[in-house]
This record gives sequence, C-alpha cells and structure tokens, in this order.
Amino acid sequence: MSLWSLFQAASQVGGEIRGDGSVVPSSLSLDTRTLQPGACFVALRAARDGHDFAAQAAAMGAAALLVDHPLDSDCPQLVVPDTLAALQRWGQARLAAVRPKVVFGVTGSVGKTTTKELLAAAVGGWKTPGNRNNALGLPEALATLPEGLGSAVLEMGMSTPGEIRRLTEIAPLDAGLITLIGTAHIENFPDAQVGVAAAKGELVAGLRRGGLWAHLAADSWCRWIAEQPWARHAEALPVGEGEAFGWEAVETHGAAGGAFRLRTPAGAVPIRLQLTGEHQIRNAALAAALAIRLGFHPEGVARALAAVTPEPGRGRLHGLPGGGCLLDETYNASPDSILACGKALLQLPGGEALAVLGSMRELGPEAPGIHRSTGAALKGLGISRLWAYGDFAGHYAEGFGAGATAFPDFEALRDAAAGLSAIPDGARILVKGSRFWRAERAVDWLLQSSVLSPQSSVPQPRSSGH
Repeated sequence: MSLWSLFQAASQVGGEIRGDGSVVPSSLSLDTRTLQPGACFVALRAARDGHDFAAQAAAMGAAALLVDHPLDSDCPQLVVPDTLAALQRWGQARLAAVRPKVVFGVTGSVGKTTTKELLAAAVGGWKTPGNRNNALGLPEALATLPEGLGSAVLEMGMSTPGEIRRLTEIAPLDAGLITLIGTAHIENFPDAQVGVAAAKGELVAGLRRGGLWAHLAADSWCRWIAEQPWARHAEALPVGEGEAFGWEAVETHGAAGGAFRLRTPAGAVPIRLQLTGEHQIRNAALAAALAIRLGFHPEGVARALAAVTPEPGRGRLHGLPGGGCLLDETYNASPDSILACGKALLQLPGGEALAVLGSMRELGPEAPGIHRSTGAALKGLGISRLWAYGDFAGHYAEGFGAGATAFPDFEALRDAAAGLSAIPDGARILVKGSRFWRAERAVDWLLQSSVLSPQSSVPQPRSSGH
C-alpha cells in the first residue's frame, strides 16, 4: 500500500473532493513556513485561520488542500466539516491500515524526545519526527506512515488532562515507557502532582490488554500508576535497583558520553552512549530494558544505542576557547531536568562550572518557591555562578545566593556589562530554559561572540568510573 491519494483519504475521513482526487500528497503540513512542495496543506482554525494561508500554500507547491469550505483555487481540495477532526482521523486510519507489529508510546515530564530517539534506535523502529507529540503533530506524522514497519515509536506529550488519552485513541499502543513523573505543567492541575501522574498514566490506560510499560523503579508516582485499577490490564516493568532489569557499573566519560551495564535476567549487557549525563544513562536503561524484555536482541540493542547522538537543544556539546565547553539543553526546562543537566555539566572537562537559565513556566502558585529551591540545589551541586533571566530570575538568584545575577529578559542578559559578556574564557556552561524564553538565543550569542567560538574543539574527555 503506497501513500494515499485524496480519493483514498476521503474514503477514511469523509468529505467532498474538488479537483483531481488522484493526487497523492507526500506529507501533511499545518504551517506554510515549513511546507514542502507536494504536501497537503491542512487549514486549521486556531488563533489564525489556516484558510487565509491556503493560497500561499498552493503557490508554494502544495499538492492539495484540506479545508472546511470550498476555496477559489485550482489546487485539489478535500472539503470536510472540521479540518482538525479530519486530520486526526486521517492519521488514525493510516496507522490502522499499515499498523506495525509493535507500536510504542513514550511520555514523561523530562527526556521524552531523547528517550524516543533511544527507544527507536533500540528496536530499529520508525519514530515521530522532531517533537510532534500532540493532537496536531502526531496525526500529521502518522498520515504518511510507511507500510511494512516492524515497529513505530510515538512521543506523547501533554499540558492538560485528557490529551494523552486522545493521543492513544488516535494511536492505540502495544507498549509504553514513562521517563519520570515531575512537576512540568503543574499549574494546569488543581490536584497538583496526583493530576500530573494521572495525566501521564493515560498512556498506560491506553495500552492494549496485556501491554508492557517500563518505568524507573525509584519513581513513586509511576508505582502509583501501576496500582490504579485503570492500569491493571497492562504489565509494569520497573527498571532499577532491586529489579530484574537495572543498570550498574556506570562510567562517565565527559564529552565522550558514558557507559553502563544493563542487568537483565539473562545476564549483563555492556552499553556505551554518546549522550552526556547520568540522566541519559537512566533513559537508555529504560529503552534497552523494554526492548530486550520484548524480545529484541541485546547485542543489537547495545550497538544501536551507541550510535545515538545528541540533537540541538537536547544535550549537544560545543567546544569553547581555553578548554571550556557549552552544554546546549535549551529545548525546555523543569526542576528535574535542570538538576540532571547540572550534574552532567560537572562531569565535563573544563574550568569554572556556570549556568545560564531562563525561567520555567506552568508551575502555578508554587513557581517562586520552585525557582528558589532549584537555584539552591544548583549551588549545592557545585555550580559556582548563575546568570538567570525572565519573570522568575530573581527567585532563581535568591535561592542560589552569592554568584547569581538576575535579568528581566534576554535583551538585558545580552546587553548588560554583567551579562553574557562577563562569562569567563574556559568555563563549562549549561544553557537551559523554558521554551517560552528561547534560551537558544544565549547559545547563539555565546557561540558567535568574539570571546567564545564554535570552531573550538570539544575538550578531550576524562574518564571516571563509579
């Protein structure tokens, strides 16, 4: 079965075809800024009406338009009552038609995308591109799912209750993985941490009967999920100390990544990683345990994990003049992920350990206290100085104490004499922040400045086992 023509898509989602229904879109696109020629442009009604951009999409080479009323255009159109419902049905129907042997779902408060990459490598599976993990991006990706796959790994995100449940309706799961239950998006949950755990647990509730899901044995909220009546149809696989699957003999190799032995019922499996930080070892152990428990060959899993490299904003390292380095973790931020990345920074070679942090979001009324405690915990780890910016920068700095400087926004951080230009040569620098604060701007500034150069090589690793 090849990709679907408009005729075939209409047979699944309904609607009326105007123009050439035999055209076969190469992909679906929700945004003209990223549209590729040959795609079907989906005109969604949101803050801006996608129908206003349909002519632009056609001029850019769109093969077809998915719209909720006929447009004056020569571009073939599939006209449906509701373009969002049609988009979701298209992805749902395509998955059902070409369903791989095993469909995995990955969620968690931190590390979803990297763990998706690790699990997809471990099982040799197709994966949702980028972070297409919501009710728009997931069906957009699934609509052109290839046929004949052995497995597919789908990232599933949420910021409010019910979102992951809807994703599992679009894409029913055979197996799953929860990285960690933390405090991300907690302001959207009146019942706080219980609500976050229940929302992440919707992935488990959405597993087919007898499905398997992996979690950290030390995560009390994942253990809570496993005890809920709505999770008892699935089998939990705890990974960690005292369990059949766990990790041991951890080695940190600085910029070169790390290594560990995965403990399994059949014996230990040595695994090396190019990713930096012990949090990545935990993520890799979860992915490897789930894959091996489902029958994937241990040596093949180990080889695949060793080939995974960090993506921009998710642990990519840049060498700096004077033997320093910059750890780019700018994609997003939560207390758990900031502290995990702080620990990873301290394992890298270089000079003074510093952090540049944008504020965190969606933490509710506890946000000031959470920023203070995160700042204090960073100082406790051994980070010597902090540059913080955003609406809670002062609370970061208050918790960190001496050595912290707060700025109201990125422009102040960039332009002040005590801002980014004050970072010393040879330092080890962690840059991280919520998506809202676009901390990648700090990475770009530092790499482009006359003081810090992206052409410098990453420092040679120093190995330490523990």
